[in-house]
Amino acid sequence: MNRNHVGLTLLRLAKLQTAERYRAAAIAFHWAMFILVVVVGVLGLLHDSWPKQTQRAWINVHAMIGLLLWLVLIARFWYRSRHAPPALPADIGALSRRFAGPVHLALYALLFITPILGFVTFVYHGRIFDFGLFEVNLGIKKNRAVFEPTEDIHGYLAYALFALAGLHALAALWHQLILHDGVLRRMWPSRLQANMFRSCRRLR
Repeated sequence: MNRNHVGLTLLRLAKLQTAERYRAAAIAFHWAMFILVVVVGVLGLLHDSWPKQTQRAWINVHAMIGLLLWLVLIARFWYRSRHAPPALPADIGALSRRFAGPVHLALYALLFITPILGFVTFVYHGRIFDFGLFEVNLGIKKNRAVFEPTEDIHGYLAYALFALAGLHALAALWHQLILHDGVLRRMWPSRLQANMFRSCRRLR
């Protein structure tokens, strides 16, 4: 790595350190939800691949993680209502400013609605929530007229969520790797950013 490149990287990192970052709790909520969406999504996609003898258990795990994701989202809503997010950097383009709000709103809406439909599908299959130490049986009998349409809609919304989240991730990488405007690093853990800054200084 040449000195000019290292110097340019240091200047970018110094700019990012002075830029307004998300609070630590907001960062924790973001990455926790990212992990939960990936895990619950993979389990959902593998739904038809599970062996019959373990399918019920994996469906229960999928439901448990989906429920946890929904509860974390509610906690994030509560936190967001008390802590406004930082303003976008001043040099962000008009297109990014125009779409940032609607994309986040759509993501939140899908994250809120999709697990609810999954919950309805689960209970109207006549299934019981098994938390390991205890079970929750809502006493709802299997009803194909309810769970078949909700299961289909749940799947369609899940695909829409994955597609939108993928576009969101690609946009973040575009800002990071092409525009170098610091949008992505505002959501990075501060320790990771500090370690990168120190590494670049040593390379100099």
